[in-house]
Amino acid sequence: MEITEILGYFGALIIGVVLGLIGGGGSILTVPVLVYLLAINPVTATAYSLFVVGTSSLVGAVNNIKKKLVDFKTAIVFAVPAFIAVYLTRKFLVPAIPQHLFSIGDFELTKNIAIMLFFAVIMVLASVSMILEKKQEAKASGKVQFNYPLIIIEGVVVGTLTGIVGAGGGFLIIPALVLLAKLPMKKAVATSLLIIAIKSLIGFIGDVQNQEIDWIFLLIFTGLSILGIFLGVYLNRFIDGGKLKKAFGWFVLLMGIYIIWKEINP
Repeated sequence: MEITEILGYFGALIIGVVLGLIGGGGSILTVPVLVYLLAINPVTATAYSLFVVGTSSLVGAVNNIKKKLVDFKTAIVFAVPAFIAVYLTRKFLVPAIPQHLFSIGDFELTKNIAIMLFFAVIMVLASVSMILEKKQEAKASGKVQFNYPLIIIEGVVVGTLTGIVGAGGGFLIIPALVLLAKLPMKKAVATSLLIIAIKSLIGFIGDVQNQEIDWIFLLIFTGLSILGIFLGVYLNRFIDGGKLKKAFGWFVLLMGIYIIWKEINP
């Protein structure tokens, strides 16, 4: 086993630890770990990431359900347009993207490079969300209210983004739950995990129908991530997750910039 492969499996553990410590964001590391450390094709990596993100989020969601923090009606209303969009994206849109997009001089924009560049942009946006995040509690208005047209649009946008890059999109979902469904912040964070789990795992079904899946590798990688979640939850007793989230945001920002540079200058 090569050193990069060992680091890749260690990266799976770290993804879970970050998720356990700060409650989200760690899944955005999954694709870079799979592509750069384990040399997996970006299209396959985004598929595997959906499974890892979906399963990890499901573990967190079950924990939140036990604590009665999940609003099921809100989760269903948001998840339906999102999982339809992510499934259609993985089943039809991603396979339809041509391998060669265009060339500028010596630079050729391929499907793989385009996916990684788009993913890097999402990383930068997510990092800014983590760095600038303010601890603000939404005003509880007694009962949840839905802005259905905006929820459907937001669900389609987040589902499409998730389908292309294989990341959960929590940094887009949580503000939407607060603004469009009037959920308190704590419930919004808890409910977002169930939404991410549903749409990611259903999106992955589109890949099972299109690609050969290395189930042994995927289950080992996912198992290490879940183990990391429990380790992160334990470490959360001793580490301030809020401060860590901001520091992690800076790390994700630097990684996003690095990926853009690496893909443009292969």
